[in-house]
Amino acid sequence: MNITDIRATIHALDVDVPGVEASVERRVFVFVEVDTDTGVSGFGLTGAMLPAAVVACIEHHLKPALLGMPALHRERIHAHVWRKLNTRGYTGVISNALSAIDIALWDIWGKQEQRSVHELIGGYRDWAPTYATFGYPFFDTDQLAEHAKRFLAEGHRMLKMVVGGDPSRTWKDDVERVRCVREAIGDDADLIIDANCWFDPFEARQLAQAVSDCRLLWFEEPIQQNDVRALVDFRAQVSMPVAVGQMEGHRWRYREFIAERAVDIIQPNVIYNGGFTESIKVAHMAQAFNMPMTNGGGWPIFNMHLLCGLMNGGAVEFHYGIWQVGKHFFHGTPDPLDGRMQLSGAPGLGFTPNYEALEAARLDATQLATSTSHDAHGYRLRG
Repeated sequence: MNITDIRATIHALDVDVPGVEASVERRVFVFVEVDTDTGVSGFGLTGAMLPAAVVACIEHHLKPALLGMPALHRERIHAHVWRKLNTRGYTGVISNALSAIDIALWDIWGKQEQRSVHELIGGYRDWAPTYATFGYPFFDTDQLAEHAKRFLAEGHRMLKMVVGGDPSRTWKDDVERVRCVREAIGDDADLIIDANCWFDPFEARQLAQAVSDCRLLWFEEPIQQNDVRALVDFRAQVSMPVAVGQMEGHRWRYREFIAERAVDIIQPNVIYNGGFTESIKVAHMAQAFNMPMTNGGGWPIFNMHLLCGLMNGGAVEFHYGIWQVGKHFFHGTPDPLDGRMQLSGAPGLGFTPNYEALEAARLDATQLATSTSHDAHGYRLRG
């Protein structure tokens, strides 16, 4: 079963934020398909960072390097890419491009074996707990409270909100925002905060200490650049667990977080850090340190296989906007119900592309250049 073709295209969707008339979440992604000489094909995906560069990397570098290689020999493929194209351990574009291809290769293997990807990874269980990311950085306190209550009413039991992300606010403003949500949801629901690497170490510590009585499940990516040394110091001075890792690129970066005990929870995301093949290595490394694993950065329909397949897999993130994008572009994706999601058990990834929707949302280079009025996390305001 040899690789005969690899195709990569860019797509985008605007998701209306419910109840906030002027806001929209734009999600751009790269969709990849891999064909083989047996007729079995697979698909994968990577996220919004430099999508045109990711497509160029696939078309001009990865595809020529991988055509004719055995589709099921994923270790050989990764080794070939590292030796031929990435001997100095770059992340970013090449990690994202390899992620999408690797996911497609696992989809192919699952279809060939008539087994779900999560079974091929380890088959630990066919379900996982979930958490919902609801609290956008542009929400005011009233909107945060309203949406938190709405998500609880819909059956979610763990909620995540963004702190930082707005230059007009300080960490003191986020103290008020966190307290507002905790009051709105009561004592029983779990609450997570995510700074998306926004704060310097001083601001992150001030915020964490000021909300230490709000019973936070974890503080995600509190410090700029995920600075390992600063995270070690931060973790020693705060009472809440620390989680990082959604876009780190490869196992050596994760090794620093794990071996230095800079975090309590590791968060590889298969669409950014080399796909399932590399993420499994991260997960096994974390197991050796008794470290649990969740995912950040969304895309639950791909990450659910990693978190269901391995014994240290934890909660799957259903980020509202990305969750809706998955439902729009793919058939048969699961929804969370009462705080958990269930895998279908269907072969491969267990869901199928909606080619009509993908074609309608396809972007060329010119369209992409005029569609970037959103921030690094996909948020923007209309008008």
